[in-house]
Amino acid sequence: MTILAAVQASSVWLDREATIDKACGLIAEAGKAGASLVAFPENFVPGHPSWFHYLPGGHRDSISRALRLIDQSVTIPGPSTDRLAEAARMAGTTVVIGLTERAPGASGTLYNTQLCIGPDGALIGKHQKLVATMTERMVHSPGGAETQRTFETPLGVVSSLICGENSNPLALGMIAAQHPLVHVASWPAHVSPSSLGGVREISGIASRGVAHMLGCFVVSASGVNDAGMIADIAITDEDRAFLADPEKNGGACIVNPSGVIIAGPLEGNTEGIVTADVDFDACLRSRLINDMGGHYNRSDVYQLRVDNRAAPLVTLIRDEPAQAERDQENGEDAE
Repeated sequence: MTILAAVQASSVWLDREATIDKACGLIAEAGKAGASLVAFPENFVPGHPSWFHYLPGGHRDSISRALRLIDQSVTIPGPSTDRLAEAARMAGTTVVIGLTERAPGASGTLYNTQLCIGPDGALIGKHQKLVATMTERMVHSPGGAETQRTFETPLGVVSSLICGENSNPLALGMIAAQHPLVHVASWPAHVSPSSLGGVREISGIASRGVAHMLGCFVVSASGVNDAGMIADIAITDEDRAFLADPEKNGGACIVNPSGVIIAGPLEGNTEGIVTADVDFDACLRSRLINDMGGHYNRSDVYQLRVDNRAAPLVTLIRDEPAQAERDQENGEDAE
């Protein structure tokens, strides 16, 4: 028996410690339900930076919130990840959780990150959103090349992408070649009010497509707009109505390798954990027909080059003694 779990819940708005408390409780709840893997929404800790769609108070208010986000972000590793790791270990489940990651030291650089933690509490690795979407670019840096990867877990290969990345055919091509059994799609509580579809519709379409293309189970986790967040960022009655509309928000679900939703979707104004008992043989049955990372492609025609090497901003090149000087020193030593 393998149970997969998708969390749909609100963050405790821009409060890291309280949101970590909530996450640990949800991990424990999923563990009691027998979950082998539990997935969380995008930027669950400490909340998704969506306020730039509304700009209450203009630029000054937005900068103030960005400073709050920096203050409440997560370093990896650090005390917050230690708490999440212990919760995963106690529950005996693999955890993939969305968070805003802060670069080490006195840096103002933030990343939109999915952290994968093993059932033994070990930090398996992280994926950073390669390109921030829309207003996220105001606070999130582009993800590192070295984090464009999949995760080796006790379940097998697990992949993950964040929000709009789940529609990136090149990212999906890289993942397909790793043959994941489970893919985690993490979503915010809502997208732009000007979007033609809400996150409930967008995430459902994308998650079903990813499951069908990759031939794996997709665990799609979504956020919820809570009253505190709405009160903080909404300006107009139209803003409040959009943020409270359950048809535009939420939609956590689990999808099988045929692209069929087998659990959920949850209503957008509901918190909960969606679970499904799955059989990984379904991945093989799907890939017998269309193995996008294998026989259903032609490497002599289509090729994808992925550079996972880290690209540091600063490389220190230190002066070395000239070869002649070194030879002379060696000769003198020999005498």
